[in-house]
Amino acid sequence: MSRPQVGLGVFVWKNGKFLMGKRVSSHGYGTWSIPGGHLEFGEAWEEGARREVLEETGLAITNIRFLAATNDVFESEGKHSVTIWVFSDYESGKPEILEPDKFIDHQWRTFQTLPSPLLEPCWKNLRKAKPELFT
Repeated sequence: MSRPQVGLGVFVWKNGKFLMGKRVSSHGYGTWSIPGGHLEFGEAWEEGARREVLEETGLAITNIRFLAATNDVFESEGKHSVTIWVFSDYESGKPEILEPDKFIDHQWRTFQTLPSPLLEPCWKNLRKAKPELFT
């Protein structure tokens, strides 16, 4: 029986902007999203957020706080994630492409300057859960 995975989406805030990457992995190819991935067995979501951001970008983060949870079904890919979205603050490092099989570009953005296309349905569901972020 297939079960949903626990996904993580990590907003890394620095100087009023958050880091986004252009995806090149098969999941969400050509779309933009924030650093993230999946929670590992026994891992606290704060630990998972730190690990994923460091693995993907080389950045250290601090002040990790819960933002929202969304139920994201990717019907065409046969995937289902319950995504935990968190805010975090930049601590140190320079953004690097450390997983070129997943991301090819990084940009600092705001909710008012989002690139397109976004990784759906995640962003659509976040917009429903936290519409105030997008105004």
